[in-house]
Amino acid sequence: METKNNHGKIAFVSALFVTSVFVLGIKLLNPTPIQIFVEGNNIAVKQIPGFFTYTDVVILVIASPLLGISGAYLLLSVPAEKPAAGDAGRVILAERKKRWGEISKRLKNDELKIYETILESDGIIEQSEIMEKNGLPKANVSRGLDLLESKGLAERRRRGHGNVVLLK
Repeated sequence: METKNNHGKIAFVSALFVTSVFVLGIKLLNPTPIQIFVEGNNIAVKQIPGFFTYTDVVILVIASPLLGISGAYLLLSVPAEKPAAGDAGRVILAERKKRWGEISKRLKNDELKIYETILESDGIIEQSEIMEKNGLPKANVSRGLDLLESKGLAERRRRGHGNVVLLK
């Protein structure tokens, strides 16, 4: 919700910036070029280059600060849009957990217990902890991990005297 609101603000300020540039460009490049004189029944139109009316000056005085403020807002708000590195990691982990949750529906018995234990540990756990958390014998955990590895769902890596198990 906050990003939609922020995008709306940036879109509004961008439109304000473009409008201010357009108005200033037109008024500065094309000041009011004529002056009309009325004397009795005679009307005279005389061109005076570079002549600004009071209306032109008011428009310039309003458009100039709008241009500066909107430009500063756009320059200063762009870096705030970048997500922090930790946020990206959490998003990736959440997506993987969703995918892993769908995979767990296809597993049975010990495979499912082992897989869910690894999943609860954010996808990385020591093999000995799997035995402790589930109360499964070492042979059942090894066999279950062999099946998960053969299906391409998990991977064991050697760490010291034990293994670390990772979800793929």
